[in-house]
Amino acid sequence: MSARHLLAIDVGTQSARAIVFDATGNLLAKTQEFFEPPYRSPQPGWAEQEVEVYWRALVRCCRRLWTESALRPESIAGLALTTLRGSVVCADAQGRALRPAILWLDQRRCTSPPPLGPWWNALFAMAGARDLIGHVQAQAQANWLAEHEPELWRATEKFVLLSGYLTHRLCGEWVDSVASQVGYLPFDYRRLEWAAPGDFRWRALAVRREQLPRLLPPGARLGGLRADVAEELGLPAGLALFAAAADKACEVLGSGALAPDTAQLSFGTTATINTTQSRYVEVQARLPAYPAALPGHWNTEIQIYRGFWMVSWFKREFAHREQALAAERGVPAETLFDELLASVPPGAQGLVLQPYWSPGVREPGPEARGAVIGFSDAHTRAHFYRAIIEGLAYGLRAGKEQIERRLRRKLVRVIVSGGGSQSDQAMQITADVFGQPVERPPIYETAALGAAIDLAVGLGWYPDYPAAVAAMTRRGRAFQPRPEAVRTYQALYREVYRELYPRLRPLYRRLRTIAGEPPGSLRA
Repeated sequence: MSARHLLAIDVGTQSARAIVFDATGNLLAKTQEFFEPPYRSPQPGWAEQEVEVYWRALVRCCRRLWTESALRPESIAGLALTTLRGSVVCADAQGRALRPAILWLDQRRCTSPPPLGPWWNALFAMAGARDLIGHVQAQAQANWLAEHEPELWRATEKFVLLSGYLTHRLCGEWVDSVASQVGYLPFDYRRLEWAAPGDFRWRALAVRREQLPRLLPPGARLGGLRADVAEELGLPAGLALFAAAADKACEVLGSGALAPDTAQLSFGTTATINTTQSRYVEVQARLPAYPAALPGHWNTEIQIYRGFWMVSWFKREFAHREQALAAERGVPAETLFDELLASVPPGAQGLVLQPYWSPGVREPGPEARGAVIGFSDAHTRAHFYRAIIEGLAYGLRAGKEQIERRLRRKLVRVIVSGGGSQSDQAMQITADVFGQPVERPPIYETAALGAAIDLAVGLGWYPDYPAAVAAMTRRGRAFQPRPEAVRTYQALYREVYRELYPRLRPLYRRLRTIAGEPPGSLRA
């Protein structure tokens, strides 16, 4: 049997998936394992997960491919891995994890970071970047570990992202993709490599160069499957593992968003808007552009940190009726939420939500909180849910406009993927808020498809990325904006939503001073 299939492993925040594609991007088989719970919180605001949870899920997903489909391991030509971003693992010299992984949504803070020294302090003060550097130092997991778990930190031979840890488990090499390096690490985003000696990042972060993996670009061969691991996964020993990228970057590639005037929206736990650019551009001052799954390119990303997590929050707090009904029908509760959206007119009858459920760095800043205005006795749960989806769309539209101003070009095409994109009502709301058509790819698993595209190019199946994307991605359904809804949203967005944060920002600051943070808050 000739090896003609591509295996992509996608390890996300809530589940792991093993997906097999053919050379033209058709999804042939998929297995999925959910993490229950997706993370643990030993203290309020912490988010950790045992690394074995990820590894066992990865193994089970791979083994189930051969029992739940007609595919055979011998048909797999290569493997690529994409994972959640900004989640770190401490390991000893043998590759054993020394503690649970600290995940991207963890909110613990370092209070005694490494000193920068008077020269760097003066330089950052003159540049107006002192607060930003302080934020980075406080957020960096390495600095927290050095402060609060010093013995463990001294024993940490390797400090890697989850992608680097799983890559080492697979092939025995401390190596990772350049395009997976999104986090509080001494990484030079402009040069797409570890920071040069003497760079301030080595002073700001308690990380040593020898703790970090070797980096290779997307599409490069990382190594071959170790014999014992191959047996565990049910795959041939030595099967080639190729570099892909972090999950958001793979989503952009797997959506086919290569053109610089194309926006890709991710309706995931973190909602994002991205473009792919051939030059390094910071669309938010002093916040980096992230490495793309396309080698030598960058994604200009703006985030809504909690994003479509708010759907899960609404489900937990307000959707008991839908959960009971879904259990009776044997369907996910989220499939019933479109009925809530359809029952309320555009604009939610004057209910407007600002989706700053977690703080940011610029806009929103660290003081930010969420806000809902316009309540009356006519409003119901359905109005509130629609306001959530509309608020997320407003936030992403604001991100689009910010990118357009920085790039000095209009984003003429919008592609949407991620779990929230499976809602027709959410897609229609997005088209109406943006005032332009939005597309949903026919394949939902765009992160895995992006990893498969990196793999296909690495294997030499296509001469370059444009050819691979043309062959492996397709246009899906386009949702057209409705003129009457567009007029409503245009007025609400410009006259209400855009005014909220500037007017509420002073009040948010007073709230932090007067009331402090709520119990279990994920804020600094």
